[in-house]
Amino acid sequence: MASLVATALYKLKKPSIIPGFGLTLGFTLFYLAVIVIIPLSGLFVKTATLNFAQFWQEVTSERVMHAYKISFGLSFAAALINCFFGLILAWILARYRFPFKKIIDAMVDLPFALPTAVAGIALTALYAPHGWIGQYLDPLGIKVAFTPLGILIALLFVGLPFIVRTVEPILQDADRELEEAAISLGASRWQTFCKVIFPSIVPALLTGFAMAFARGLGEYGSVIFIAGNIPKLSEIVPLLIVIKLEQYDYAGATAIACVMLVASFILLFIINWLQQWAGNRSVRN
Repeated sequence: MASLVATALYKLKKPSIIPGFGLTLGFTLFYLAVIVIIPLSGLFVKTATLNFAQFWQEVTSERVMHAYKISFGLSFAAALINCFFGLILAWILARYRFPFKKIIDAMVDLPFALPTAVAGIALTALYAPHGWIGQYLDPLGIKVAFTPLGILIALLFVGLPFIVRTVEPILQDADRELEEAAISLGASRWQTFCKVIFPSIVPALLTGFAMAFARGLGEYGSVIFIAGNIPKLSEIVPLLIVIKLEQYDYAGATAIACVMLVASFILLFIINWLQQWAGNRSVRN
């Protein structure tokens, strides 16, 4: 028994490049508590000032429920669409050489560096009824700005880099010999992609999807300008939280925030489980 305990302690404290297991673990836990755990716990503490009836009324009002549908539905749709087009873009950047490739590669990261308010103003200027693109869509009856479609475009804009940057390294490091072997054995290009390439990138694709989905749920700056913020039409949950804070309804704001937090955690847990399942399946295959 003593030997087993000693072995477990040795594995826990086995030497590494950075010495001081206790110090680094303590700093990690302290940093995690200050940055993540304590602020999120504050949401639940403030929400606890409401009784259950008040809490239920705050989080299930008609206006709030519609905002849930807008935020979760469009975030999911945008992440799903970006998985398709982001995979194509990552494939082109990883597998082909062409003029101005470095410029296009740098433009993929533009939503990371661009302030969200600037992105929102730019998209609104483009898709407003008198904008550069909107002036041609409006006569066709297609309204983008101040509609859920505008929110979707904004979320596509901010979420695309997450898909590309998680999938591209996997495609670059993929073993080309496996593809050549599959082709030499008579597999078509589509079969090679479905049976050899795609299973290896599924975990990375799910990771990018989760990150894009999470970013879409919390996106504020690039959405509020193009959304128009019309109640029960194009109003997102983060805006409702800000409105309640401006009205000094802190308990109501934290109640909605807690619902978003719990729902996001559950969805991300499911996605991470799917990612782990896909990774284990690809290893077995």
